[in-house]
Amino acid sequence: MANEDTYRVAVLGHTGRGNYGHGLDTVWKDVGGTQVVAVADADPEGLEQAVNRLGPAAKGFADYRKLLEEIRPDLVSIAPRWLDQHAAMVIAAAEAGVKGIYLEKPMCRDLAEADAMVEACEKHGTKVAIAFQTRYSPILQRVNDLIDDDVIGEPLEFRARGKEDRRGGGEDLWVLGSHMLNLVHYLGGAPIWCSARVYQDRQLVAKEHVVDGPEGIGPLAGNRLTAMYGLESGASAYFGSWRGHGSRPSRFGLQIYGSKGVIEIHEVGYLPKAFLLEDPSWSPGRSGKSWEPISSQGLGKPETIEGNSHHLGNVAACEDLIRAITGDVQPEASIYEGRVNTEMIAGVFESHRLGRTVSLPLENRANPLTLLS
Repeated sequence: MANEDTYRVAVLGHTGRGNYGHGLDTVWKDVGGTQVVAVADADPEGLEQAVNRLGPAAKGFADYRKLLEEIRPDLVSIAPRWLDQHAAMVIAAAEAGVKGIYLEKPMCRDLAEADAMVEACEKHGTKVAIAFQTRYSPILQRVNDLIDDDVIGEPLEFRARGKEDRRGGGEDLWVLGSHMLNLVHYLGGAPIWCSARVYQDRQLVAKEHVVDGPEGIGPLAGNRLTAMYGLESGASAYFGSWRGHGSRPSRFGLQIYGSKGVIEIHEVGYLPKAFLLEDPSWSPGRSGKSWEPISSQGLGKPETIEGNSHHLGNVAACEDLIRAITGDVQPEASIYEGRVNTEMIAGVFESHRLGRTVSLPLENRANPLTLLS
C-alpha cells in the first residue's frame, strides 16, 4: 500500500474493445483511501489517454498481466464493457493476490467461465463487486421498504423489458437485460426455472442464425425473445425484447405487480426513476388512481441527491467493496449474483434449445447456442 491507510488501485481497460465501461476508471478519484497507481491498455493511444486521465501516479502498461505481476495492486477495476476478457482478467487478478475487483457487467460469456471465476476468487480470497449501479441506489432501498411494508401486497409478477433498439433480442438481453434480471433476483428471490423462446424475425432461431455477437458476447442469436422465470418466492418474472420496437419514453425498466398495487423502476443507475401505483386492479384508467414518485427520501418526496447517476453508483459500489474486504463479507452485488445473472441469461437460450422449461442452475455450463442442432 502507498501507506497503511491507502489501497493501491490498478485499472484494466482496452480501448476499442470495451474501453473503460461507464466510468470504472475514474470512479476512484472520489473513493477515499484509494490511489490509482497503474493502468493497462493494449491500445497505445488509448493507454496514453488513460494515463493522462488518471493522473501522474498511474504507470502505464500494454499488458495487464505484466501490470499485475509488477505492481501487485490491492484493488482492480476491470473496465471493458466487452465480455471476452473478463474471465481471464478476473482469474489473473485473483492469482496475483488482488483483494477486491470492481467488474463491469455482464460478468462473462458463459457459465463455464463464471464457475472458473468463482473458483479462482474463492481460492485466493478475492472479493468481486459487479457494476450493477442500481443495486446501491437509495431509491431502490425505498422500493424494497415499500415491498417489505406490504404497500403493494404480495408480489405476483415482475415484468422487465430491454431498450429494444438496434440491439433488441439476444444482445439486449445480455447488455441491458442483465440489469433488469439482477433487480428481479434482488427483489423477487432466486430464479428456479426458465421457459423461453428466441426468434429471428418470426422464425424460431436455429443453428444457421447463430453469429459471433458484438461486444465480445460470443455465440449469439435472435432479434426477438420472450422469457418467463419461476422465482423461489413463488412469483413469476418475465423479460422480453423485440428489436426496433423501442419507445419514447423508453419501456426499459421493471414493473412489480403486487396484490395491492404496482411499482415501476425506469432506467438504471444510482438515481433511477421509480413510481408507486396503489391500485389492486393495476388499471388507473378504471380506478382513477395516480402514480406517485419514489425518491431517495421516500414516497412523494422531492429528490435531494444531484450528480451523475452512473458515477454515484460506481462510488457507492467501490465503497461497499472496501467494506466487504474489511469486514470479510460479500459485496452487495457479488460474484455469486453475477453468476446467477449469467444463469438467467443462459437459461433463455438453453430453454429455447431444448424446447422446454429448464431448472436453474443449469446442468449445461457451455453456451447453449453452440449446441443447437
